[in-house]
Amino acid sequence: MPHPHVAAEIFMHRFLLSSPVRTLNPEEADWFYTPVYTTCDLTPNGLPLPFKSPRIMRSAIQLISSNWPYWNRTEGADHFFVVPHDFGACFHYLEVKAIERGILHLLQRATLVQTFGQRNHVCLKEGSITVPPYAPPQKMQAHLIPEKTPRSIFVYFRGLFYDVGNDPEGGYYASSVGELQGQSTFDISTEHPTTYYEDMQRAVFCLCPLGWAPWSPRLVEAVIFGCIPVIIADDIVLPFADAIPWEEIGVFVDEKDVPNLDTILTSIPPAVILRKQRLLANPSMKQAMLFPQPAQPGDAFHQVLNGLARKLPHVKSIYLKPGEKILNWTAGPVGDLKPW
Repeated sequence: MPHPHVAAEIFMHRFLLSSPVRTLNPEEADWFYTPVYTTCDLTPNGLPLPFKSPRIMRSAIQLISSNWPYWNRTEGADHFFVVPHDFGACFHYLEVKAIERGILHLLQRATLVQTFGQRNHVCLKEGSITVPPYAPPQKMQAHLIPEKTPRSIFVYFRGLFYDVGNDPEGGYYASSVGELQGQSTFDISTEHPTTYYEDMQRAVFCLCPLGWAPWSPRLVEAVIFGCIPVIIADDIVLPFADAIPWEEIGVFVDEKDVPNLDTILTSIPPAVILRKQRLLANPSMKQAMLFPQPAQPGDAFHQVLNGLARKLPHVKSIYLKPGEKILNWTAGPVGDLKPW
């Protein structure tokens, strides 16, 4: 099983296999989905190892283009791939290496569904659909605390400041947040306690800094637990902007302004904080960030369908209810999923 943060590829495939939008007749299809499972190549400790991904992707495209006519007639313009690595279809978790590698030429016309989003970046192709990273719904549900619990933590963060495991020099990885340690109103640490989810539900603000890439599972967790996300990632492209009013529910802080974060957050009027918390309490906000099993109306699966349908010139209206047929798909080279 892949690392949970990149499991969207597996669950998107599983969803489409049982979805009413699927067709077994490729002549009816508006889109073709090719599950490649590049994220299933793992290190011994279970982390994604994307270095072989370009070769795997080339093999998959070679297979579908030599066995069926559909790829060749559009050069993949009606195909989509889920590429949930840190730097999408550049297939590397270090930005410099990803930029050097670039997106495979074969994918230039295809649509990419990816968790990485940054404006004007070589790894984010125009027309890509940005999605949240996978977060386990059942696990988060198991850690819910009573809704009326006071939010006694002003600012909360748990995670790495310097990732020396992947880069001996530590790189930039969230290092600016480390400078905030010791401030009395900030609960910041590199530890990851067993009460992590409960703590987020007791916090007013949750810091969501960039790591190797701008996205972070903390963004999903903050929305799910009603903690106002403080997004510290210049030029980030957030998922499902048509469904989630990020400017209304979050706080955006430029990376250069992190040293002034205490002043920035304490100056936000209580009425504004309450308004953001009320919006975060809306179930539709949480639903759009999750890949539940089975799928539910308005969830991340349906938001992806929404984004893909919107790219079709002949689609006049879009439905998100299960059972409503909005467009058709056909499967790629991988057959039915085997149990894990």
